[in-house]
Amino acid sequence: MKAAVLEAINKPLKIRDVGLTSLKTGQVLVKVLISGLCGAQLQEIKGFKGNEKFLPHLMGHEGCGIVESVGLGVTTVEIGDKVVMHWRQGSGIESDFPNYELNNKIISSGKVTTFNEYSIVSENRVTKVPSNTPPELCAILGCALTTALGIIDNEINLKFGESIAIIGCGGVGLNLIYGASIKGASEIIGIDNNIEKKSLAIDCGANKFFQDLDDYDKKIDIIIDTTGSSEVLSNSVRKLSGNGRLILVGQPQPGKSFEIFDAVKLFAGSGQMIKATQGGKTNPAEDIPRYINLYNLGKLNISNIITNSFNLDNINEAFDLLKTGNAGRILININKT
Repeated sequence: MKAAVLEAINKPLKIRDVGLTSLKTGQVLVKVLISGLCGAQLQEIKGFKGNEKFLPHLMGHEGCGIVESVGLGVTTVEIGDKVVMHWRQGSGIESDFPNYELNNKIISSGKVTTFNEYSIVSENRVTKVPSNTPPELCAILGCALTTALGIIDNEINLKFGESIAIIGCGGVGLNLIYGASIKGASEIIGIDNNIEKKSLAIDCGANKFFQDLDDYDKKIDIIIDTTGSSEVLSNSVRKLSGNGRLILVGQPQPGKSFEIFDAVKLFAGSGQMIKATQGGKTNPAEDIPRYINLYNLGKLNISNIITNSFNLDNINEAFDLLKTGNAGRILININKT
């Protein structure tokens, strides 16, 4: 099968012929239809995820596919099921790490990968969905959309009338803006140094858009950062209201820190909070069906969030676009016709 392989840190992925191995207990073979492209994979390419010692390896953690076969013990999916492929643990067995063959050698892989035509996946990294669910929706339910809606619904305790700023209007950021608009935030501020993102942010539900957080002259109840920039994080703390919450989605580079100026202000009002999130506390088995219901009721619109698509052979071009910051969510067509 064809797969995009990370063979060296800070180098383009290579399209290689990769062989499958026999399924272990709790594993599922999935024919991958479509995959999302996530900013976290840029960190992986740079070696920020501690992955250098595992090269070469396959990549991708959000996608849609069809179950081709199942290993021993698998009970949550069957052959022919359409599934969301996700990095958050869901229902079923946590299997051993999958193996593949590359250049006549066995290589290990993560519990889910999506930049390959076929993927061996741990059972608890796939969730069955109705067969008529659009593959594009399934793909972003693997990470971007579930992370954003999970943060809004599970973690920030958004109250009527509160203001919220989203820093970084990429794939996850646009979903966060959209989720905040569904949840009823009074003022939703999109922040991105790329002015080209303004129309996307407004279309997704932002009331205001600025290229710099300091351009907004009020204190903010909730700030969600998707950039991981130390400078941005330090400045965000300054902009919090007395009961403000700063949520970190984007991960800073290893070894980086950020400064809290005049830290006593954390005790202002009812007390401020700084929190890192892990996928919005998403429970795939419970949350994915709820979000699909919202979509089927016409209350969830993804047309403004997905901005570009590429074929697997052109995945490095997709990464180049992702680096520019000029896109929302980018999709990679794998076996989708």
